[in-house]
Amino acid sequence: MIKVVITAAGKGTRLLPFTKEMPKEMMPIYSKSFSNKRIVLPLLQYVYEQLYSMNFRDYCFIVGREKRSIEDHFTPDETYLKDLSKDYKKIMLRFYEKLEKSNLVWINQDKPLGFGHAVKQAEKYVGKEDFILHGGDVTILSKNKHPILRLIETAKKNPDAKVILLCKKVKDSKRYGVPTVTKLTNNIFNVEEVIEKPDKPKSQFGIMPLYYFKSDIFNSLKKIKLGKGKEFQLTDAIQKIIQEKHKVLAITLEKNEKEVDVGTVESYKDAQNITFREA
Repeated sequence: MIKVVITAAGKGTRLLPFTKEMPKEMMPIYSKSFSNKRIVLPLLQYVYEQLYSMNFRDYCFIVGREKRSIEDHFTPDETYLKDLSKDYKKIMLRFYEKLEKSNLVWINQDKPLGFGHAVKQAEKYVGKEDFILHGGDVTILSKNKHPILRLIETAKKNPDAKVILLCKKVKDSKRYGVPTVTKLTNNIFNVEEVIEKPDKPKSQFGIMPLYYFKSDIFNSLKKIKLGKGKEFQLTDAIQKIIQEKHKVLAITLEKNEKEVDVGTVESYKDAQNITFREA
């Protein structure tokens, strides 16, 4: 099965002071328990359990040095269960059972040098295999085939593609990498260029933090220099792949799919409203 890399090393400065001690990836959202009761879950747990439901079992979490709370949460604690009521004990037991059936690897990003630098840390874990990259501060709610499964399906149909992006139409490109694309089929686009947070965007699309990569991305990450915001940008590595004449494709978010994003105060408010309605 394809490996998964989940990044959870961002500072979360837009959500201070809450994120001084608590990582933004652990911000609570609403979900439903096995008994159909509405509960609150850390977003990162929701992301993990969503991926688990798609039969992924190998995970690498990229975390910052100060994010021990994430690793603690994903470590089964039998003594903690003793003090829980029956319903909540069942909820936690189900979570722990999934953890015990998964292979979890933890890698520290020692310095906050950007999304591209965080991804680069996973090279030894990934090796020469293809992998899914998932930002830990966002997820997609989908009632049909989830975009992660569509990324994999697109990769199988296009084995020469080095990267497959998930994009959506955006109004404010300042928070996104922006691709220049040409339509190939109904929902598959050829990516001609990607630029991180451009002042003058060349398309109406923004790149979402869910990707399908071949391991070639690591060679590209080694070639890039500090980019926008004096960070190593993943988009610059993708652009390097395009410049070397390799195929990069994109699929788009469908109309019935909802993005849950905890990156800013405004998007977090939307995330709570969306998950409350869906739970």
